[in-house]
Amino acid sequence: MTDLLWILFDLALASLSVAIAWMAVQTHDLRRGVLLFIAMGLLLAIVWARLHAPDLALAEAAIGAGIAGALLMAALREGIQEGVETAIATRATQAFINLGALLLLVALSWGLLDAVMVSDGIRLAEQAAGHLEDSGVSNPVTAVLLNYRAYDTLLELAVVYAAVLGVLSLGPARVAFVGDSPVLMSLISWLIPILIVTAGYLLWVGAHAPGGAFQAGATLAAVAVLLRLGGFERGGLPGATATRWLLIIGIGVFVIVGLLVMSGERAFLHYPGDMAGVLILLIEIAATLSIAAALALAYIGGRPDGWDAEDDAGLAADRAGGRK
Repeated sequence: MTDLLWILFDLALASLSVAIAWMAVQTHDLRRGVLLFIAMGLLLAIVWARLHAPDLALAEAAIGAGIAGALLMAALREGIQEGVETAIATRATQAFINLGALLLLVALSWGLLDAVMVSDGIRLAEQAAGHLEDSGVSNPVTAVLLNYRAYDTLLELAVVYAAVLGVLSLGPARVAFVGDSPVLMSLISWLIPILIVTAGYLLWVGAHAPGGAFQAGATLAAVAVLLRLGGFERGGLPGATATRWLLIIGIGVFVIVGLLVMSGERAFLHYPGDMAGVLILLIEIAATLSIAAALALAYIGGRPDGWDAEDDAGLAADRAGGRK
């Protein structure tokens, strides 16, 4: 009976996921589309949890639904009035998009089926589990992200950094929402300490349980979102110089650790077994700060208040020192 209930629950999740996705792409009301997108992210978090992938469930809830949803809502508030609808595409365009989505679904389904049915040889999951003791952590997801395929994670941080550079190039940040509701301000004052502690917990527990730098960084970025909603222009970010250091510290520490282990006649990012756990924790701390700063700047939507003034002051000081 229990198995039947779980099967029915899974079928309901699958059907609801398809229905919400279809509604999100078919609606012409942008506000309704954003709300459906956020609902889809929360639903996918439940799906990942049912697939026994709690790390992905945390990331989807924090980044896919939380931060991404906040970004879309901020964009709506900034540039689009309520009730404005998107341009209606022609039937030919809609048919082409639907056909492309269907072909993509078939290709992904075929790839997943082929991967599941592969039986000859040792699979990568078995190899990863077999060398988990040498990775420095006991959580297989963290081992894969920061040991087995550390190159990929380093490049992911570089992509995040490149994206925030694009945000900074847009110009000054959008005007912060000024919250005047005592309920909102009281809620913010209660949530911020909880989120900071939760981020620290997710960072620390990532070595042996679901968590890690991306989840912790997204949780810290949620603090910046709340502070912006409370009327703080910078969202809790420090000055321009300190924020720049926060942005590059993740990539910087990653690269420095890789170069240091090379001095011991090892390959780049090939950690020594007795130091692997400490080095991974160091990388995750730096990556958490960089991810949090990048996501916060993305939500702010440009250069925070005082960013250019600090640059001008530094340039003037350099020129004055040159004249001396």
